[in-house]
Amino acid sequence: MIHINIDPRIVEACPDTRIGLIRATVVNEPTCDELWAEIETAAQEIRNRYELLAINQRPSIAATRRLYKALGKDPSRYRVASEALCRRIIRGLGIYRLTTLIDVVNLVSIKSGYPISGLDGDRIVGDTLTMGVGTADDVYNGIGRGLLNIEGMPVYRDAAGPIATPTSDEERTKFTEDTVTAQININAFAPEMPLEEAVEWTAALLKQYAHATQVETAIYTPALND
Repeated sequence: MIHINIDPRIVEACPDTRIGLIRATVVNEPTCDELWAEIETAAQEIRNRYELLAINQRPSIAATRRLYKALGKDPSRYRVASEALCRRIIRGLGIYRLTTLIDVVNLVSIKSGYPISGLDGDRIVGDTLTMGVGTADDVYNGIGRGLLNIEGMPVYRDAAGPIATPTSDEERTKFTEDTVTAQININAFAPEMPLEEAVEWTAALLKQYAHATQVETAIYTPALND
């Protein structure tokens, strides 16, 4: 299992921070009809439950937005990924059907409210990820976004540089059809779905849909692990 460190500035701004970790050997295929049906059901639940202006009141989304503000980032300009996903659903814009790993992450994010980092474990440099604060000097190519300004944003770094934020993961470590090692970090800045439940469910989805083996799970709590 990969090691996690968290910058004290993150913990000071958000004392409830916990990270759910899942690592597994996987097969990343086009999303099957059964998984897509689960996503459509989850999307309908969001449409039935939330108005557009209320989605940012979900506990996990609200906490992530507060963290952005505390670090100097505008969460309305740089939306949390789970918020952006749910807003698309409520606005009737639909969500893209992609690959198993991406859509497992999207499903868990829709249901839990947590922003989730889905990373190709074999493209992570080193054995440690450190969540710190983005700077003006960081060069960061967000998936589907191009160059993204991550100054003042919580960001995971490996030994080679920044690879994931709650807004968007980086191109370098994104899931592709060639991904065989999934590293999934469930970023819980406030409790919504019990984190233990979210981790167990994610692992089960990977086993069901991505033929996952060698599945490892853990929960990182700064107060206990540091």
